[in-house]
Amino acid sequence: MSPLASRLLVLLCLALPLHGVEKVKNRGYRKEPDADKYGSCMQGPAGTPGRDGNPGANGIPGTPGIPGRDGLKGEKGECVSEVFEEPWRPNYKQCAWNSLNYGIDLGKVADCTFTKLRSDSALRVLFSGSLRLKCKNACCQRWYFTFNGAECTGPLPVESIIYLDQGSPELNSTINIHRTSSVEGLCEGIKAGLVDVAVWVGTCADYPRGDASTGWNSVSRIIIEELPK
Repeated sequence: MSPLASRLLVLLCLALPLHGVEKVKNRGYRKEPDADKYGSCMQGPAGTPGRDGNPGANGIPGTPGIPGRDGLKGEKGECVSEVFEEPWRPNYKQCAWNSLNYGIDLGKVADCTFTKLRSDSALRVLFSGSLRLKCKNACCQRWYFTFNGAECTGPLPVESIIYLDQGSPELNSTINIHRTSSVEGLCEGIKAGLVDVAVWVGTCADYPRGDASTGWNSVSRIIIEELPK
């Protein structure tokens, strides 16, 4: 065998084992896919959003907080005693006369006794009847109420007046006219109990009296009513 052939044979013997080892290595490893092969695909449209999920269960209650501080001390209250009053009951009276025909110019005309139930109430009084005044010259007469003999001072007297001027000769100042009139008002400050309510006739201040007449040919009446204040 020539020297050249001997060298070729030695190289072949060295190359065969290395080729077998390379094949074994290639069998143990999987080749990775080519990234460029799939990276060029287009992305599809987004899907429909899903429905809301069911509400979750309530959580565990938390622990109680720390109690707050005491507030400031309040002011001392007032002691009020409750008073129950009786309901108001109507209390009134009427005294009436048929054809009183009282012709006095000064004095008491009529009276009517009344039982007042409370001291803190007021009395409403009314006189209704025919009144007349005549005179040749100017004159004035006054009809007024008294309570137990005194005129009202709470707040002022209860009164009515008639004034008659001299007039003209054509009208004849002595004309005799009777007219149904009234004297009415409220009086306060009268104590509870029996009250003598009276109607009087008298003169006006600074004027002479005339010829007065009360209750002619008609019904006259005094009405008394107790009212709450």
